[in-house]
Amino acid sequence: MAKLTAKQKKFITEYLIDLNATQAAIRAGYSPKTSYSIGQENLKKPEIQNAIQKAKEKRAERTEITADMVLQRWWDIATADPNEIIHLRRVCCRHCFGIDHQYQWRDEEEYQQAVRMAYDLAREQNKEPAIPSNAGGYGFDRLLRPHPKCPYCRGEGNADLHIEDTRHLSAKAKLLFAGIKQTQAGVEIKMRDQDKALENVARHIGMFTEKIDINGSMVIFKGENELED
Repeated sequence: MAKLTAKQKKFITEYLIDLNATQAAIRAGYSPKTSYSIGQENLKKPEIQNAIQKAKEKRAERTEITADMVLQRWWDIATADPNEIIHLRRVCCRHCFGIDHQYQWRDEEEYQQAVRMAYDLAREQNKEPAIPSNAGGYGFDRLLRPHPKCPYCRGEGNADLHIEDTRHLSAKAKLLFAGIKQTQAGVEIKMRDQDKALENVARHIGMFTEKIDINGSMVIFKGENELED
């Protein structure tokens, strides 16, 4: 069996990072113009195939990580439900469940606070206070679904962007969740790329199909080693 060159050894090392033969060839020092063909040619060489397989086996022994474990992790990310982390929900308005659909207060304390504010404002403006009505009653719960026959919101309620407590996420959603970033506009929820995870799954079970234009001709790459003109 032929001895591996320095470039081929580098190609193997780079290929094991992301299993992308084209990028591995570029990072190993081959010309970007021929990187695709070189990458596919290298993958067909028995000595390189053997070296890649041995490297994978040694890595699996060191880390106790199997291909099935990695594949399952990618699949869990690809199929996780983003709505478990953040979602837009419609919540009821103040009139949805008030008596005769009049304004509903959370409780007596909230109502009395509004009354005091009305008196304070009246004194500042030297006017008669506009005392709010409590005819709609108490018990407002903003998380209830909108009343379908509410004459004020017409059953649409109010839009509410909800971010879930990440401690309570399912196992798959925790894999999808990639952290929180504080920005000037507020909080940004970061998630892992589900399309990329699905692509990795497809690549590793042989379903990945890629079309690349080389020197004006179309080549269809299926799996790792099949080429069609």
